[in-house]
Amino acid sequence: MSTVRDILAVKGTAIETISPQASAYEAAARMSERNIGSLVVIDEGRLIGVITERDILQRVVAQGRDSNATRVEEVMTSEIVCCQMHTTLQEASGVMKNRRLRHLPVVSEAGQLQGLISIGDLNAAQSHAQEQTIHLLHEYINGYV
Repeated sequence: MSTVRDILAVKGTAIETISPQASAYEAAARMSERNIGSLVVIDEGRLIGVITERDILQRVVAQGRDSNATRVEEVMTSEIVCCQMHTTLQEASGVMKNRRLRHLPVVSEAGQLQGLISIGDLNAAQSHAQEQTIHLLHEYINGYV
């Protein structure tokens, strides 16, 4: 069964982070510049939250707040759900679906940040697995195996 480790082996473990003292504007600009939907918030080497496009839209823009004066720590999601490298893709998908998450930090047993997966990563992995199954069934039906 495929695990989070399989996704990170392909995707890589580079993680975009931001300080909790940075402005919401800086977070939005960085996400836009890198074409990503979230940043992991790190304070003194510890994972303390995640800030997403949705956080900025709902907690800054929709409330008419000044994005330059609003700090990341004021609008980030601080209730963090994480997974580990050995988490199956089915488990990760279930957690993301049930909790309505789009990003899931990956941590070690000791709580060290190791990567980040998105719902898009899970969808791509599932699509790839289905393509492989279709290919193998096609070969079987046509007598190639």
